[in-house]
Amino acid sequence: MSERTPSASDPRKNGFESLVRLIGQRQNPEHYRDLHWTGTLDDYLATVQARPEVLRTAFQRLYDMILSHGTEEYSDNKKRVVRYNFFADEHYGGRDAIFGLDIPLMKLVNVLQSAALGYGTDRRVLLLHGPVGSAKSTVARLMKRGLEDYTHTAEGALYTFGWHMEENGKKELYPCPINEEPLHLLPLEWRRAALNDLGVLDKLDRPIHLDRELCPACRFRYRQLLEEYDGDWTKVMSHIEVRRLLFSEQDRVGIGTFQPKDEKNQDSTELTGDINYRKIAEYGSDSDPRAFNFDGEFCVANRGIIEFVEILKLDVAFLYDLLGATQEHRIKPKKFAQTDIDEVIIGHTNEAEYRRLLNNEFMEALRDRTIKIDIPYITKMSQEIGIYKKDFGPERIRGVHIAPHTLEMASMWAVLTRLEEPRKHNLTILQKLKLYDGRSLTGYTQDNIKELRQEAKREGMEGISPRYIQDKISNTLVGERGTTSINPFIILNALESGLKTHSLISSEEVRTRYQELIGVVKQEYEDIVKNEVQRAISADEKAVANLCANYIDNVKAYTQREKVRHKYTGQYEEPDERLMRSIEEKIDIPESRKDDFRREIMNYIGALAIDGKQFEWNTNERLQKALELKLFEDQKDTIKLSTLVSNVMDRETQERIDIVKNRLIKHYGYNEESATDVLNYVASIFARGDTKDS
Repeated sequence: MSERTPSASDPRKNGFESLVRLIGQRQNPEHYRDLHWTGTLDDYLATVQARPEVLRTAFQRLYDMILSHGTEEYSDNKKRVVRYNFFADEHYGGRDAIFGLDIPLMKLVNVLQSAALGYGTDRRVLLLHGPVGSAKSTVARLMKRGLEDYTHTAEGALYTFGWHMEENGKKELYPCPINEEPLHLLPLEWRRAALNDLGVLDKLDRPIHLDRELCPACRFRYRQLLEEYDGDWTKVMSHIEVRRLLFSEQDRVGIGTFQPKDEKNQDSTELTGDINYRKIAEYGSDSDPRAFNFDGEFCVANRGIIEFVEILKLDVAFLYDLLGATQEHRIKPKKFAQTDIDEVIIGHTNEAEYRRLLNNEFMEALRDRTIKIDIPYITKMSQEIGIYKKDFGPERIRGVHIAPHTLEMASMWAVLTRLEEPRKHNLTILQKLKLYDGRSLTGYTQDNIKELRQEAKREGMEGISPRYIQDKISNTLVGERGTTSINPFIILNALESGLKTHSLISSEEVRTRYQELIGVVKQEYEDIVKNEVQRAISADEKAVANLCANYIDNVKAYTQREKVRHKYTGQYEEPDERLMRSIEEKIDIPESRKDDFRREIMNYIGALAIDGKQFEWNTNERLQKALELKLFEDQKDTIKLSTLVSNVMDRETQERIDIVKNRLIKHYGYNEESATDVLNYVASIFARGDTKDS
């Protein structure tokens, strides 16, 4: 039975009308009128005089759009890196945010800047090249969407025109089919002089196109009216209506996308347009531009950007159109003269297709007109983690708790598969990962890290794709039943089992290496959780503070060659060497360096005092770690963590373990189940250690 339509007295109608009014109040009619502005050619030239940037080329507009989002600068191993905020995709909440590719993106923007300045790169195809899943299509998608949004702002405004004509007894507006620049309406011989008269050329800091001709359709109407008015150009221009141009990928305006199909269904007219056979009868000729659909992707993308998906899969028949559009900024529609276009051509391809290009002599011309920009996998673990936090953060995942370090360990393994083994024998691949991620390692400087990167030219071009990690995490989240959390071992096991059927692993040797790296990550995780539980056990701040005060009193006496007053007996005694060494050994201070370390601590305390700051137990990171490890060693026997393995414990031990568990939940991000799991796991490690010791 259909739902009854609300009557006038029906409260649902009043509620509906209120909602409509509420939505209507959010509208901004003034903004709408700005976006859909129309005027005469005179009005447009006045706009050009006031704001010459409306004449920008497609490359200039794209470059300015990226810069409009702001930049940040930082140093990466003595290399100046510019981070372009645009690629963080903040406007859409980071949905397409790109992580860890600041240097490749900086190279891309440098090419755009060069093209904007007219240095020759504006006559090249921008080819994003990299392994599968390395964000190539995301980069292209971001630029298309960013340019679309930019044309809706005052800074990104651009304009096109249409013709008011009477045809077949009807007066209609016929828009330029390729949305070209209204400046093309000025005769070539007048154009530069007109802009000089307007004072525009002096204000422009970059070259603009002054030699472009009208498209065939507009040229036809222009000549038709010029003949009708006996050469009176002013009367011809009275038929012109200039309007604001808004890019829209959905409406196929300014944003084009071309995706190769199978050879039987491919047709080069998809790029340049085709004859409209229904209109041939109306206009009498297939060479009449009014009987032609200028709706190919090159026509659609004029003034904006065109993306070629998997560009190197293009049939050779498409190559000629692509080369002309790239080098000459012209296309050749069927039956018509070459037509000027202005657009950014960007394509992307994977490694296998690019190798095929290098070996194909027929594609040599394309290769010569291509600027390749490598988009590799991320090689910094902290940046890789950002991808998975975006997809599997607590705001998106409900009902299942992802235990601490789960995404971190998956990221670690993914990055390890992309790194080349260090050539220096005293450095492990895990240490190399940590160096790349900005962590310090004794004996290694920024110059050493720079050298490591230079040695590994193809690093990041092979390895495991983020998509594989995302798929396995997704499957695990929905596949684990009867549990409230997933931990690193569950994910690592899923990643390892999936290697058996991974279609992109080229050899058994590679598969074995990836499996061995899973073992490296598991060992690293074991060390991390052992340290975490140790810190939770020794998290009694009062006890750490007392231990710290005792250590500092003894160090002070030792460095000043004094005695220490015993807290209980009141007697003066020699500094407690055994206590000091038991703490220092926890952070591997050798006997030969103990004096240096103790003087370093006293100098540190003195420097704080000069600045008016108080020294606390957690002020110095190295000393804090040593104190926590010492306290853990002193307390682990009283906690009796190993009794968790036997499930037999007294009430006092249970209370102590509950305290540790609550600390893990409160300070380290675990839930009840994952905290219990990690305590049981660490307990089993200590139990194994006890067995070995015995």
